[in-house]
Amino acid sequence: MMEEWRTFIFIAVAGFLATDVWRWLGVVAGNRLNEDSEALYWVRAVATALVMAVTAKLIVFPTGTLSGSPLWLRLAAAGIGFAVFLAAGRKVAVGVAVPMAILVAGLWWVGF
Repeated sequence: MMEEWRTFIFIAVAGFLATDVWRWLGVVAGNRLNEDSEALYWVRAVATALVMAVTAKLIVFPTGTLSGSPLWLRLAAAGIGFAVFLAAGRKVAVGVAVPMAILVAGLWWVGF
């Protein structure tokens, strides 16, 4: 029993050291960065590209429940959701809720 706890404690400590140290270093270094620097524009561009790549992968090659849904439904949900996100003044909650509602309604409509 104690051996199990040691394993979990080791995983928690190793996970903390592997991730939180870098977060704290980012906070310390981030206070010294100029928000209008070319380096931060590049970082934002790379971060945005990574998020969009994951999103596109989930739309085109979904797993789980979405893998049985039609491609047109996933594309429509993403497109309409993005349009509503922009129309609503770039509110993230709207940009998440609208595509999810479209997917749920679409899956119900196609009899999934």
